[in-house]
Amino acid sequence: MRGLTVRYGATTALEGLDLEVCAGEMFVLLGGSGSGKTTLLRAIAGFVRPDAGSIALDTIDLAPLPPHKRPVNTMFQSYALFPHLNVAANIGFGLRQQGLPRAAIVARVVEMLALVSLPGFEARKPHMLSGGQQQRVALARSLAPNPRLLLLDEPLSALDRNLRIEMRAELARLQRRVGTTFILVTHDQEEALTLASRIGVMQHGRLAQVGTPAEVYERPVSRFVAEFLGAANILSVRVRENEPDGAVLELPGLATSVRAASPAPDGTVLLALRPERLRLDVAASDRVAAENQVRGVVVERAYAGETLIHAVRLGDGTLVRVSEGLRDGLGAGEKPIGAAVTVGWRPDACILLPG
Repeated sequence: MRGLTVRYGATTALEGLDLEVCAGEMFVLLGGSGSGKTTLLRAIAGFVRPDAGSIALDTIDLAPLPPHKRPVNTMFQSYALFPHLNVAANIGFGLRQQGLPRAAIVARVVEMLALVSLPGFEARKPHMLSGGQQQRVALARSLAPNPRLLLLDEPLSALDRNLRIEMRAELARLQRRVGTTFILVTHDQEEALTLASRIGVMQHGRLAQVGTPAEVYERPVSRFVAEFLGAANILSVRVRENEPDGAVLELPGLATSVRAASPAPDGTVLLALRPERLRLDVAASDRVAAENQVRGVVVERAYAGETLIHAVRLGDGTLVRVSEGLRDGLGAGEKPIGAAVTVGWRPDACILLPG
């Protein structure tokens, strides 16, 4: 995609967007409502005509091709299964549209049923299937014609949490097995991190950042990306020293300084800290972890099963959230509300962002 722009009247849904997706990739578009991610998918599929820019699949210019002529299939959020057709007929629908012989269609349907672990379900109607089974049938129907590219619009959003986690693993396994290029749209950060080979974070019709899950999470390029992909505590800082191997930062409201393991960007700087990288009451003997410390008071506490989250009010009024894994259950790590605590973190936990 080069310079892709889509407008709906006075509203610009996509603005000069550039993106290259590699063959065989599981590329995930992540963004909030109105960020342009579904519009981008619809433009690739041919359901929306761009106002400017181009879309090419290898050397094929997709602009003049109607949706049914593009080597692209779409799996919709609602699955869009035909209620009057059984599973076999749903899966084979696209193959019949291509005019394949009956024997070839039957063989491909059997192959697809095996691929999605639904052999023996071919005679069932959609209403006789669970949500996860309907999702598998929709995926099999999308893959049956061997598309060069499969677009998936929030494919797991209709499932409950446990089934969604199970189907994530199934979707990743299928994608690796068939080798088809997937572009998946979601607003679920956990889903994006666990599925993607690369993530494109969308903001107001533009790509705020593109990278591997680790790159985007560990090295966000802006406050928006840091706060949208996971949780982040944001602190205003002043740069006292700035070297290639790290920076010394002053926290003006706390009359203290901290050390970062990376250099600071030019201009105004913000310090982002992931809650899971912080620790409460770090032992004095642990010099590495205790290198950066600030003091505060616990004002909130939340038990989240796998983690315990404390909200700590610092001396300047800033609220910092600290998330700690509960490998050994509730115990000494639980701090009562009103307790005075020390929040500590390592220099490599500091994410420095342009202000």
